Amino acid sequence: MNKNELIGAVAESSGLSRSDATKAVESVFEAITGTLSRGDEVRLVGFGTFSVSKRKASIGRNPRTREPMKIPASSQPKFKAGKGLKDAVN
Repeated sequence: MNKNELIGAVAESSGLSRSDATKAVESVFEAITGTLSRGDEVRLVGFGTFSVSKRKASIGRNPRTREPMKIPASSQPKFKAGKGLKDAVN
């Protein structure tokens, strides 16, 4: 399912117009993104938890030249499925 299919499914199941469903889905994505960018986590009970993981700087190798290169520290988004989502899938 892609974003447009998700918007269509939300519109159909909620009875909203497609434009209202688009606004709703976009708002949810913006809220999650904004919260993660501040370093906080988003817990949706029964669904899962979105969080941010910090990666330390490290030294890697360029596969083409085999020369060492520095990989900068970064933050990575993570998602851990909740019990309700796991049970629904299995």
